[in-house]
Amino acid sequence: MNKQKTLVILTPGFPANEDDTTCIPSMQIFVRGLKQSKPQLHVVVISFQYPFTASTYSWYGVEVIALAGKGRGQLFRLVTWRRVWQALKQHHSRYKIEGLLSFWIGEAAFMGNRFAKKYNLPHYTWLLGQDAKAGNHYVKQIKPEGRSLIAISDFLAKEFRINYGITPEHVIPTGIDITLFSALPVKRDIDIIGVGSLIPLKQYGLFINVIKSLSNKFPNIKTVICGKGPEMENLKKQIHKLKLGNNIQLNGELSHPEVLALMQQSKILLHTSEYEGYSTVLSEALYAGCHVVSLVNAMNTRPPQHHVPDNAEHLPVIIADLLSDNNLQHERVLVYPIQVIAAKIATLFGH
Repeated sequence: MNKQKTLVILTPGFPANEDDTTCIPSMQIFVRGLKQSKPQLHVVVISFQYPFTASTYSWYGVEVIALAGKGRGQLFRLVTWRRVWQALKQHHSRYKIEGLLSFWIGEAAFMGNRFAKKYNLPHYTWLLGQDAKAGNHYVKQIKPEGRSLIAISDFLAKEFRINYGITPEHVIPTGIDITLFSALPVKRDIDIIGVGSLIPLKQYGLFINVIKSLSNKFPNIKTVICGKGPEMENLKKQIHKLKLGNNIQLNGELSHPEVLALMQQSKILLHTSEYEGYSTVLSEALYAGCHVVSLVNAMNTRPPQHHVPDNAEHLPVIIADLLSDNNLQHERVLVYPIQVIAAKIATLFGH
């Protein structure tokens, strides 16, 4: 009997159900896009830490095995890893595993690499951001070859080469699903939007300072920030201190559709992160018709609607020029459709 061809995806976390749109939206879009483009391929996701309840369930036709590690300490992590191995062995005996795809160089890549070597299977790891920074001990343990690495951007491939002397052979960004967007609005009543976790790396304190600078010329500037995180209280205090309560709205964590809807009401996405692989929100904002202003130039080529200053001090200048342009266009810009991205990944595994 011919076994069904199967691709196994290893990840720290995955949506608990189809309504869980806030859990790594870029991964959701990719997995769903992969399943839609390759409906005959059996896709299995093994999620190490989240959801926090162990179960096996179907997600848009994808088999998900949640092991509920919950991010606990070393002993519990070893137990989780043993369960991952058991799940992989069961699927290897039941299906024809075409290969393994690991998200991040972390525990998922560590386990994927071990299993792939034992059973002589293709294994690729997708570098998505901070895993390319110096000090990732999993790199030394895995000793990956460049041909097995996929970098999400040109910047990340270069960063990994500088830090570890290994050049990822593949550069494939995450894609966007254009079916999630509604028709473009006639009016854009939000001047600037920010989307992302409220953590120091994202530099939302800088974001707020930029708005303060702009408010001198645009006293009625309207800004929203979508996201949650440990910096929330500090940002609230900063907004209050700078008397920007009428200019900046902290929306907290919103569902993915709600964020996309707000993007389509916005003129500019400001991305102040000091380090970035290539955030999917950049591509989403471009397709939503926003101009994008970011500190990190992640790709060697970018559309003219994506503006990158020489340094942070130039952020207000670029944004002021955009807001002052009465003829500023807000057409859709599609750079990385998910169908193309899913096809590139599938090709690596011979599909």
